Amino acid sequence: MNNYERLAAFAARYGISVNGPDISGVIDALLYDMQLGLDCPQDGFPHASQQMIPTWTNPPERVPKNETVIVIDAGGTNFRSCSVRFDNEGRPSIENLERRSMPGIEREYSKKEFFHTIASYLEHLKGKSAKIGFCFSYAMKITPENDGQVINFSKEIKAKEVIGSFVGASLSDALCSRGWEKPEKVVMLNDTAAALLAGASQNIEGKRFGSYAGLILGTGLNTAYIEYGPIKKAQHSARTLPESQIVVCEAGMFDKLARSFFDTEYDKTTNTPGMYVLEKMCSGAYLGGVASLAVKTACTEGLFSEKTCKALSAAGEFGLYDMDRFLHTPYRTDTLLGAALAGAEADDYDVLYLLLDMFVDRCARLASSIIAAAVIKSGKGKNPSMPVSVLCEGTTFYKTHDFEKRFRLYTYQTLTEKRKIYFEQVSVKDDITLGTSAAVLKDIFAAR
Repeated sequence: MNNYERLAAFAARYGISVNGPDISGVIDALLYDMQLGLDCPQDGFPHASQQMIPTWTNPPERVPKNETVIVIDAGGTNFRSCSVRFDNEGRPSIENLERRSMPGIEREYSKKEFFHTIASYLEHLKGKSAKIGFCFSYAMKITPENDGQVINFSKEIKAKEVIGSFVGASLSDALCSRGWEKPEKVVMLNDTAAALLAGASQNIEGKRFGSYAGLILGTGLNTAYIEYGPIKKAQHSARTLPESQIVVCEAGMFDKLARSFFDTEYDKTTNTPGMYVLEKMCSGAYLGGVASLAVKTACTEGLFSEKTCKALSAAGEFGLYDMDRFLHTPYRTDTLLGAALAGAEADDYDVLYLLLDMFVDRCARLASSIIAAAVIKSGKGKNPSMPVSVLCEGTTFYKTHDFEKRFRLYTYQTLTEKRKIYFEQVSVKDDITLGTSAAVLKDIFAAR
């Protein structure tokens, strides 16, 4: 039995396939769940695992001019804040950029401490603008007034008291307590919606897109797309429903997938066991941990030599960074996993490479399924001259070994080859920042 066959047999015993999940089957399950989420409230039946959150927002028709907005980006690891100034030609410039650690990573935060910490992070922006865009990369219900009520936290953020709070109103109060004039508006949006809006901001002469979608794969995982037509669960609102609007799927919460032993066991060690099932199968916060457990288990099953098993055990749990460094340069000895295998036989290198690569490939297949489902759900992209713009964002997406290449291939095979649905992957510098600023200023945009 060669190394690939040994790994395939091992993986099968623990409920994972070296050939990855069936993308078409995952898409079908996602689409069914997406429609349930659009039709039913969260506590309705049948239960949808994806929140499918209406944002009451569409891409603006044109860029603003002579406007300044404060932009906040609360991500899975980092908290960024800056001002964005649009000149008289509509060209944006980012100023006063600062980066801090996201509150709630290291310990539990109270509601007051959470918002007052954020307010303290913004002191360098006092007086720069009365308009604030807050990209909040966690599940929240968006109100027609563009505030956001926190549903729950992912990515191991510890701030239970904040759940249920209206983020925009709470931040506004915290800023006023620090001597700010009350902001004219605080517009809340998710990072996937910001990515979508950034993609829509691309003005390429002679180019038209049929619709837009955004995918985030970094510390966490999510997607957003534009839903055309009425959304049943939003019809109770007193506000007139738009003909179309951006929907944030909260795809990381999808739980209708078969999980391996490694997924279920590692999930038990997280801050939110049983939640964010799909996110924990492929996002940057969890991928390394799941793979670490698989490597540890492989040692007990004799897939590595005794010497290598001892070295891997001494190395302990590794993260995606360590996993990725090995996949890029397996024989470097100044990396965590490279050092553990220094002097090992070729079989040990081969098995570890194949094992780690199996998880990367699974992640690429799942991410491709997510964005393909969003594009299909939009109903657009059937005209090759007007493809769906797909903006992808996140360090896991762009830096993980061979990930982007596989994602493109699987998405092309799934959408274009099989379904004749056309898409184009795009990138925009400072996408989240510019997309967030667009959301704040959308109300003053003149129609085309």
